[in-house]
Amino acid sequence: MTLTTTPESPLLAEHRALGAHFTDFAGWQMPLKYSSELSEHHAVRTKAGLFDLSHMGEIAVTGTESGALLDYALAGELSKIAVGRAKYSLLCNSDGGVIDDLVVYRLTNEHFLVVANAANASAVYRELTARAENFSATVDNQSSETALIAVQGPSAQDIVQALVSGQQAEAVAELKYYAVTRAVVADVDVLLARTGYTGEDGFELYVPNIQSVQLWRALLDATTERGGVPAGLACRDTLRLEAGMALYGHELNLETNPFEAGLGRVVRLNKDFVGRNALQQLSEQAPQKVLVGLEGGGRRAARAGYTVHDADGGTVGTVTSGALSPTLGHPIALAFVDVAHREPGTALTVDIRGKKEPFVVASPQFYRRS
Repeated sequence: MTLTTTPESPLLAEHRALGAHFTDFAGWQMPLKYSSELSEHHAVRTKAGLFDLSHMGEIAVTGTESGALLDYALAGELSKIAVGRAKYSLLCNSDGGVIDDLVVYRLTNEHFLVVANAANASAVYRELTARAENFSATVDNQSSETALIAVQGPSAQDIVQALVSGQQAEAVAELKYYAVTRAVVADVDVLLARTGYTGEDGFELYVPNIQSVQLWRALLDATTERGGVPAGLACRDTLRLEAGMALYGHELNLETNPFEAGLGRVVRLNKDFVGRNALQQLSEQAPQKVLVGLEGGGRRAARAGYTVHDADGGTVGTVTSGALSPTLGHPIALAFVDVAHREPGTALTVDIRGKKEPFVVASPQFYRRS
């Protein structure tokens, strides 16, 4: 008999002690919220939120040809990342469909860290392993031994600086967006990255499971002292939506190519990689649908799967993500629409439970921090 185990965050007991409400996310029990998603959302925009992201996948790629492997495996030129920097990229199949969107950190010349979405971590590991066959490189899935904690918001830098030595406090301040360094935070050795998924300044801290509770507690104390709160995945979703960030399974999937999703900028067709031929052909064709932002004037939110209609009532698209924006105070959504309706200002409607509500095409990035 084969026994299966449900993956658990090493911080699960911490969340229970804080009274978290949980949700199943890719098989993980993760905090959906602690108090309310609205208050947690506003805390991230004004102070800070502390997130447990230990469900994400961490895959190390090492060896003399690690950069060459990632160039072949992914749509971007990862070999050109400078040590200590990161890049957003896509793992595509041979048809150009998106298997996952990823962040890749270069830790040394021959050591990269690939961070995958939780639901796709196993698939990413399998694909990278298969694609590494002809390269002098090793692919190591470190997900089960690695915790990930994020602090996001205007106070994030102050929070991290409060937990490092005086000498490292300056290094934290100087760490650029999409940069990464080794650091000692709350007496714990971590990989500290200035990255995030909220549209705010923030840091993501990679730490061995065994030290994650110590780090979480120190970060939580420093966060709450500055008016911040622990935050769950519910507000993380509305935060990323306001910032116009794609979510796999909504804006990206195997049926979606990078160009129609507005991610053609991360595809480098000047090199050989899995999916290149298909993406080359797609780049030369006018897309039939494109991802746009939608803004509504009422209070009813457009949700994923709702249909989008033109002035004549014809169906011209489908909503992929939507919410009543806590920051802006009106409904926002991302949707794939026929290319003829892509121009900002175009008036459309969304069928919300049988009633067509007015929306206007807008930039997919609804919120930009000052």
